Amino acid sequence: MDIQRYLLIAAAAALSFMLLTEWSAFKEQRVVNTLDDRSRIADTFDDSATSTQSTVSVASDAPVVRDAPADSDDVPTVLPALSVEDNVASKASNRNNFIVISNAVLNVVVDLRGGDIVETSLIKYPARIEDPNTPLMLLERNEERTYVMQSGLVGPDGIDTNGRALYVAERPTYDATTSPTTIVLTAKDTPNGVSVEKHFTVSPDSYIIDISYHIVNNTTAPWQSIPFAQLKRDSSAPPNADTSGFGMQPFLGAATTTPENRYEKFTFSDIAEDPWKTQQTGGWIAMLQHYFTAALVPNAEETHTYSTRKTRDGFNIAGFTSTPLRIAPGQSDTWSTQFYAGPKDQYTLAALAPHLELVVDYGWLWWIGKPLFWLLTQIQAVVINWGVAIILLTLLIKTAFFKLSAASYRSMAKMRKVQPKMVAIREQHASDKQKQSQAMMELYKKEKINPMGGCLPILVQMPVFIALYWVLMESVELRQAPFALWIKDLAVMDPYFVLPLMMGASMFFMQKLNPPPPDPMQAKLMQWLPVVFTFFFLWFPAGLVLYWVVNNLLSMAQQYYITRQIERETS
Repeated sequence: MDIQRYLLIAAAAALSFMLLTEWSAFKEQRVVNTLDDRSRIADTFDDSATSTQSTVSVASDAPVVRDAPADSDDVPTVLPALSVEDNVASKASNRNNFIVISNAVLNVVVDLRGGDIVETSLIKYPARIEDPNTPLMLLERNEERTYVMQSGLVGPDGIDTNGRALYVAERPTYDATTSPTTIVLTAKDTPNGVSVEKHFTVSPDSYIIDISYHIVNNTTAPWQSIPFAQLKRDSSAPPNADTSGFGMQPFLGAATTTPENRYEKFTFSDIAEDPWKTQQTGGWIAMLQHYFTAALVPNAEETHTYSTRKTRDGFNIAGFTSTPLRIAPGQSDTWSTQFYAGPKDQYTLAALAPHLELVVDYGWLWWIGKPLFWLLTQIQAVVINWGVAIILLTLLIKTAFFKLSAASYRSMAKMRKVQPKMVAIREQHASDKQKQSQAMMELYKKEKINPMGGCLPILVQMPVFIALYWVLMESVELRQAPFALWIKDLAVMDPYFVLPLMMGASMFFMQKLNPPPPDPMQAKLMQWLPVVFTFFFLWFPAGLVLYWVVNNLLSMAQQYYITRQIERETS
C-alpha cells in the first residue's frame, strides 16, 4: 500500500476542503430575491414624495432621501398598552425636513422627524474605482435600500412613544471639517415644562458620532422614559455587491458581543427565525457588510438590553434599550451613545469598544490572522504598494517554513527516486496485499524514507495559509488598492484571469516535480486538481490569487533545488 501517496492526496484533499469550506462560510449570507426585496421596499414609500431632497445631498447624483414609511413597528415596544405606530399626520407636515452634517470623512443626513441618521456617505471610499468622486453610501433610505440608524425616547413620557418626535435645527447644513461641532436639535410639541434636545457631536476626521439627549423637567411630576438606539436594515445586497453566485459573498447581517461569546453573528434569516435578546453592562451591536460596518456603542458603565428582530414590514432590527431615565421635578438628566459608520479599521474599532475589532472576521484562526495583518501593514508602510507587500509577506512566510518545507520536499524527492522499485514491488505482489505492504515497509526502512515526511509539513502550514486567506479577504486596506499593470484593484478578481491561469499552471508544474501515482485513479485525481483550483480562483480577489501564485513559484523553486540536490548526492 502506497502510504505516502495516499497521505499526499489526503493533504491535497484536506486543503481543497478547507478552502471550499471557508468560501462557503464567506457566502453564508447569500442575497435572496434582491429585486423582489427592492420592489417591496419601494412600495412602502409614499409614491407622491417629492425629490427636492436631492439638493441636500452632497453628491448631485446621490439617491433621494425619502420620508420614513407610515405604519412602521420598528420603534421598541416597552409597554404593551402604548402604541408605537408612526403618526401619519406628523409625516405629512414634516416631509423632506433634513439637515446635512459634514466632516473630512463623512457626509451625514439627519431626518428631523425622529432625529434619525438616514444617510452616511464615506468620502474617502469611492463607490466605484471608475468614479472616484462618488462616495460609497453606507447608510441610505431611498427606493433601492433602507439602512438607517434610529434613536429615541419611548415609555411613559417618551416623545417617540406615540409617533416619532419632530425636531427643529438652527440651519440645514453643518460643517465639522476643521473643528469638533455639536449640532443641537430641539424637540417640538413637548409637554409644558419639559424640554428635550438631541445633540450630535462630530469631529473633523472621525467616523464616530456622539449622540446624546438632554432633558429638563420643570413640571411638578416625575418624568420617565426609556432610551433606545437601533440599526434598521432591509435584506438587500450592499451597493456593488456581486450577486452572480460565483464571486465571494461576505457575511451580511448583525453582530454583537456577550459575556459568554466575544463575537456573535446573526444572519438575516437568523433574525427572522429566532429573535434574540440579552441584558448586559456595556457592549455593542453592529450591522456588517464587506469592508464596512455601522455600530452602536452605549455607555460602558450602564446596563442595556440588546435584541434583534424582524418587523412586520420585513426590516431587520438590531439595537438596544437602556436603563430607564427617571427625572424628578425641577431636575435634568442626559443619556448618550456612540455611533460608528465607516470602514472595518480594527485598530480604531478596538479603541472604541472591547471586541468590536472582531467584526474584521478572521474566523477561528484569528490568533494567526492578527499577527499576519500587522506584519502586512508594516511591510506596506515601507514599500507603499499592497501587491508588493503581499509578495514580500509570502516570501517571509516561506522563509519561516523553509526547513519544514525542505523536509517535505526531501521526502518527496526520495519517493521519486525509489519509484521504480515501488512499481516493481506492486507488480511482484499484485495478488497479495499483505506481502506488498511488508515489502513496501522494508523498502522505506532500507532507503530511510518516512511515509509521513512529505505530508505532515504541509498539514502544519495549512492554518497559516487559511489565516492569510482571511486576512487578504477581510482587509479594507486592499479595497481598490492597485498593484501593477492591469491589476487596478486587489480586492476584485483579475479582469483578464492572468493570475488564476498562472496559479493553475504553477500547480501543474509542481505536480511534475512529484513522483506520479501508480494508481490510475489517483493519477487522474491529481491531474484534475490544478483545473479545479483554477476554476475557483477565477473569481477570487486578485490579492489572494497573487499570494498563491508567489507561494507556488517559491515552492517550485525550493522543490526543484532539493530534488536536484538529492539526485547529485546519489549519482
